Amino acid sequence: MFTQSSQSQDNQMPFSMNHGAHELLDVHEVLSAMIGGLNQYVLLRDQIQDPELLSIMDRQYPFMLDEYNITMEAYKTGHDPKHPTRSYNMQTNNDTNYGIKPGEPKKPITSANEINDAIISGFMLSCHKAGAAGKTAAALECTNPVVRRVLQDSVPNCIEMAYELSLYQNKKGYYQVPQLSQQDMNTMLNMYGQAEQAKNMPN
Repeated sequence: MFTQSSQSQDNQMPFSMNHGAHELLDVHEVLSAMIGGLNQYVLLRDQIQDPELLSIMDRQYPFMLDEYNITMEAYKTGHDPKHPTRSYNMQTNNDTNYGIKPGEPKKPITSANEINDAIISGFMLSCHKAGAAGKTAAALECTNPVVRRVLQDSVPNCIEMAYELSLYQNKKGYYQVPQLSQQDMNTMLNMYGQAEQAKNMPN
């Protein structure tokens, strides 16, 4: 987790102003997306039918809210937030059901009455996938070391929450995982070999 201190830079610029333009714009997008995800959770909570999905949402929401607050604090001040980025740990096993079964084609709904747990869990999953991509892109633009570290440490949490939701969807049959044939899979797995040290490179 982050350990950057908020010491002044060589140009003596206050840390609250130590941001590049790309950084400000990209983190602005990240914070806006985080608000959008939190708002979706609030709007959709009362429509969830499955207690398991409700439990996932109720674990993820306070974690997401805390990450928003520390990211916003680091962005505004340039200093370490009140606590380091925490780690989200899902509370489910990682068993995946492989293979696909024919079913009804997926298509957009035409009425709000069609909202169900499959759609809600899809919204939640998309929120975290977008968060992982957005935070990664923003971190790569950061000049402020504190903001960069907060974003960087948040990416694994987005991935973990997305994984939790994908496992939930897979278990319920909302998301299927196709596989290649055994022959094609073995071919793909054996396409790479052990690397050896180049003669002109240091050990």
